[in-house]
Amino acid sequence: MDIDVRDCRVDEPSPGPVVCFRPMPLRHLNHVNIRTGQLAAMQAFYSGVLGLVSGPRPGFSFGGAWMYCETLPVVHLVQVEATPSAAQDGLRLEHFAFAADDLNEFLERLAKLGVPYTTSNPPGFPIRQIHLHDPDGNHIHIDFENQTTAARRI
Repeated sequence: MDIDVRDCRVDEPSPGPVVCFRPMPLRHLNHVNIRTGQLAAMQAFYSGVLGLVSGPRPGFSFGGAWMYCETLPVVHLVQVEATPSAAQDGLRLEHFAFAADDLNEFLERLAKLGVPYTTSNPPGFPIRQIHLHDPDGNHIHIDFENQTTAARRI
């Protein structure tokens, strides 16, 4: 039997059992945690390519770095002996994304640094996505809203 999961403030009949919930008060994605065997290369990528800044981090018993976007520590790098394989631990993260401004400036930065990328435009949305990979092979895309200029492909 299927269970109807819904916001109980909605008054609709149900053919079976109903599980009520209240919407969670989520505000935004807080951070992405990445285990890496090449901490220095990852810090250099997130700083040099994406413009994130290494900042304060709790005194954990293991190495790592927190990379900040403005005042938020959005990428947590955790130092491990060897970078885990994509299939290890059953991880299923396909990508994570950032929103950004100034598409042309970003493309110029990628070209100067020799960072390969591809582009896409989600159907029906005024967004240009730039897809790239960090030194560990993690897929990242950067979203530029209302961008109509044709991005180059490298």
